[in-house]
Amino acid sequence: MATQLAHKRALDSPAIPDRLYFKIGDVARICELETYVLRFWETQFPQLKPNKSGTGQRLYRRRDVELALEIKRLVHAEGYTLAGARQALDQVHRRRPVPLQDPQQDLQRDSQPQPQHDSQFRLPLLAADSGQRTAAAAIGNARAELREIATLLALPVPRPPRRRSRLAAMPALPGSLFPS
Repeated sequence: MATQLAHKRALDSPAIPDRLYFKIGDVARICELETYVLRFWETQFPQLKPNKSGTGQRLYRRRDVELALEIKRLVHAEGYTLAGARQALDQVHRRRPVPLQDPQQDLQRDSQPQPQHDSQFRLPLLAADSGQRTAAAAIGNARAELREIATLLALPVPRPPRRRSRLAAMPALPGSLFPS
């Protein structure tokens, strides 16, 4: 029965084109939703965080589109509330095992004597693509800031209004007793 359910879900899910980034209108078309629903879901689901271009346009990656489809399935087909769908997604993400390093490195590390406390508190390594995501996000933020600085520098510099003195300078008349 589980395989039938998985097969049915595979048939129901729309085909996602093979592209690196999708604009919000593309994602709305794929998910058969309105764009405002996707923007609202971004506020409700911390996992749904599309990148933003320098102009502020949302750029969804394939995993974001898949997540939006999963949220839609939970909310519309399964009848979850938004809070329930958020919990269900959190549980799915917690169950996934953290990818390990190369098994050869693990064997070498285990064969070397190490203090007990050091191996006890060792943190799991993050996946390589999360480092790329943070680097890409940092580069995107830097680009946006540089564009903003460039637009500020391109603006004409407003000159402060000149203060006029209380006494107006009178031009010297030729043949005047008091030349300036």
